[in-house]
Amino acid sequence: MRLEFLENGPIRVEGARFRLKVGEKEEVLERPRVFLCRCGGSANKPFCDGTHKRIGFQAPGGVLEVED
Repeated sequence: MRLEFLENGPIRVEGARFRLKVGEKEEVLERPRVFLCRCGGSANKPFCDGTHKRIGFQAPGGVLEVED
């Protein structure tokens, strides 16, 4: 699995099967990648909705790779 922290933006997660749990609800997402909010402003948490651009969020980029 690879997590890429996009400069001034969200976290791009690739290389995994995603299972989202919110309260009692669980959903399996069949997507090649997801973008997670890290600015705290998304109306669609935990996913990015582009709010970081509007609010001027700033954070450095980076990569985290998880080996099996």
